[in-house]
Amino acid sequence: MAHLIHPYWNQFPAMDPMWNKILTTYMIMIGCISWCGNGVVIYIFSTTKSLRTPANLLVINLALSDFGMMVVNTPMMGINLYFQTWIWGPGGCDAYAALGSAFGCSSIWSMCMISLDRYNVIVLGMAGRPMTIKLALMKIAFIWAMGSVWTLSPIFGWSRYVPEGNLTSCGIDYLERNWNYRSYLIFYTIFVYYIPLFLICYSYWFIIAAVSAHEKAMREQAKKMNVKSLRSSEDADKSAEGKLAKVALVTITLWFVAWTPYTIINMAGLFKFEGLTPLNTIWGACFAKSAACYNPIVYGISHPKYRVALKEKCPCCVFGKVDDGKGAASDSTSQATTNEAESKA
Repeated sequence: MAHLIHPYWNQFPAMDPMWNKILTTYMIMIGCISWCGNGVVIYIFSTTKSLRTPANLLVINLALSDFGMMVVNTPMMGINLYFQTWIWGPGGCDAYAALGSAFGCSSIWSMCMISLDRYNVIVLGMAGRPMTIKLALMKIAFIWAMGSVWTLSPIFGWSRYVPEGNLTSCGIDYLERNWNYRSYLIFYTIFVYYIPLFLICYSYWFIIAAVSAHEKAMREQAKKMNVKSLRSSEDADKSAEGKLAKVALVTITLWFVAWTPYTIINMAGLFKFEGLTPLNTIWGACFAKSAACYNPIVYGISHPKYRVALKEKCPCCVFGKVDDGKGAASDSTSQATTNEAESKA
């Protein structure tokens, strides 16, 4: 592995073994949460008829990518932390980094497609294209195509995967000055971080504006008519869309909180910042993987129909009061698009 290790790391002494124990404990903890949480999400969404909607295929894809990342990366990194070095050889380095990159790319683009679906339903409404099974599968194919392109490029010569920091994880080579490496990192960051971030921010800017305008108009009209509420079933659906949009917004915000430090580390290497150390780079890599355990927690707390199904099939996983799912807070984003597709058909 010596030929893959950048000379920059030679200036640092071996990391305190205590940090390896702390990081191992952290990885085991988030790994167990992610395996159980995302496994339950996949099971519930796949086996519950009311949740098997076209839009929720994107949710299942998100859970699969999160689950896959932790199944692949957690054991490999945990064993390396135990031995305090990389033990899997160059091929294992490529496999670890490539699969981690593929699942991470799939997660962010799944979240991007979910936010665009919310935008389509809430902002465009009847003018938007209804989500169908075919459209959802096309989006999922695009998601994995993006992941494949950026994952396989370093294996075929555009940049490369190398050990990072304390040599217990592998990632993109962000320290080499050759433009083969730098150009890949620039384009990778643009297509896997900044473009999804822009599309998500764009979607939620208009989602929040549309929901706020609708709520304001409803309050003003009710005030003029001297009644408490003017909500019809359609208005209730509109309110539910806003609630589900908030769930997705929280999930996506947590993803960016987790992955932004690692992006900053990559940019620091790209622009020759000398503050990188084995400790902060390995913490950045570990913290990024925590994104995989946020999503099932958010859905468990905030998704009404998911909570109802979870109470029926895994009651030990449900805490607090569970709505019966018949109210406006049901999964109306998916249902609305399905009903719309049926009416147009």
